[in-house]
Amino acid sequence: MLIAEAGGPDVLTVGEVAAPSPAPGEVLLEVAATAVNRADLLQRAGSYPPPPGASEILGLECSGRIAALGSGVTGWQVGDEVCALLAGGGYAEQVCVPAVQLMRVPAGLDLVSAAALPEVACTVWSMVFDKPPAAALLPGESFLVHGGSSGIGTMAIQLAAAQGSRVFTTAGTEQKLAACRELGADVAINYRDADFAAVVKEHTGGAGVDVVLDTIGGKYLPANLDALAAGGRLAVIGLLGGGTGSLNLGLLMRKRATVFAAGLRARPLDQKAAIVAGVEAHVWPLIEAGRVRPVVHQVLPLAQAAEAHRIVERSDHIGKLVLATG
Repeated sequence: MLIAEAGGPDVLTVGEVAAPSPAPGEVLLEVAATAVNRADLLQRAGSYPPPPGASEILGLECSGRIAALGSGVTGWQVGDEVCALLAGGGYAEQVCVPAVQLMRVPAGLDLVSAAALPEVACTVWSMVFDKPPAAALLPGESFLVHGGSSGIGTMAIQLAAAQGSRVFTTAGTEQKLAACRELGADVAINYRDADFAAVVKEHTGGAGVDVVLDTIGGKYLPANLDALAAGGRLAVIGLLGGGTGSLNLGLLMRKRATVFAAGLRARPLDQKAAIVAGVEAHVWPLIEAGRVRPVVHQVLPLAQAAEAHRIVERSDHIGKLVLATG
């Protein structure tokens, strides 16, 4: 799937490029499926270029079978079924990926559904649950995630609920709020008609939540700080509401709170390898036990990537849009 020029979904076209070949430390995957992320829409529109050296083809995750091993790769064999975190290249029939970014497909999960896992699982684990500078959310702590019906949100709700945290979330329709509750959210807030910080404080006796995972950015910065408890941690992973906002430093100091932001795509290889290992160790067992699952809104053929982008742009979905190559 190629982009002739930056623009709307219709610029996505089916085309041919030279077959990739794995470099040392990489494997070649026959892609079974990939999934759509907001970053794909931004890249398609020309506002989120890939990191240096990454494929210009869209796609930050995939599932598939190993077709070839680059030199120096151990622990994997041709034919292994895997899913992978990518810096790009997933909207294709083949892609090369560093072996340290591979994950086995969780037991009991089909290969196509597994394509919905790498980006959301790695993002949520690395920002919410991992050790500092991540938020290190603990059992018994309270947690607010914005956009609870998104791919990130559906994963964050389930993981936090599974470890015994009290989960708050925001969404924009009653259908989406109901889906969030079914996934484990204790308090689901319609952001269209409620002040989420006020609702959070009402349900916490005025204390606020310990951790906020935010995809909105500048627009929500003051309210997110208002919603934080003393010692709280605000993790920003998106800028849907703008890249700048007002921050009351006096309130931040009084709350002894932490605000941090990070992306996943451009991280160094060693950091990605550690995140992938953490996800396999801590998230995969929850999936295999049936306590966490990928939430897939719809599976479309890869050739219909433009329609998948339209669905995501309209926010008509709950969970992930998956694109299958077969």
